[in-house]
Amino acid sequence: MGGPGGEPRGRAAGLKMANYWLVKTEPSTYSYDDLEREKTAVWDGVKNPVALRNLKSMHPGDQVLVYHTGDEKAVVGWATVVSAPYTDPKQKDAKLVVIDLRAHRRLPQAVTLAQIKADRTFVDLPIVRQGRLSVSPVTAPQWKRVLQLAGAED
Repeated sequence: MGGPGGEPRGRAAGLKMANYWLVKTEPSTYSYDDLEREKTAVWDGVKNPVALRNLKSMHPGDQVLVYHTGDEKAVVGWATVVSAPYTDPKQKDAKLVVIDLRAHRRLPQAVTLAQIKADRTFVDLPIVRQGRLSVSPVTAPQWKRVLQLAGAED
C-alpha cells in the first residue's frame, strides 16, 4: 500500500511503524462486543479481491478500526493485528486468507459515517468512496482524526 503520492507507508518504507486499517462487520453477525468478549478472533469471510489484497498486507502490530455496518454505520472499536495473514482453514480456496485480531478497546464515542463524510480529512477514505469494501487502509492523519472524534487518546 502506498501513501499519498505513491510513496510506501509503514513497513513498505522500511520503517518499524504500524499501518492502519479499517474492517467492517455486520454487528448482528459479529460485533465489536463479540471481539471484546473473545479477546482474540480469526477475521474471516473476506472474499472481495481488493479487500483480500488489503488483508494480505496486514502485519502483526498493525492497528485496526472496527466499523459496524447495518443500522449503526459507525466506527466503534480499536483492535490490533496479532498474526500474519494465513490461509483460511475453513475454506478450500488457498486464495482466501484470514488474520487474527485482538480487541484493544471500545471507542468512548462511536464515530458515525455521517461524521466521517462531513470531515475533509476522510475525503479519500475507502468507506466514503467504496462503501462495500470490507478491509481498507487508513492514513495516519485519518486514524488520529477518528480517535479525536471518538474522544480517545492514542
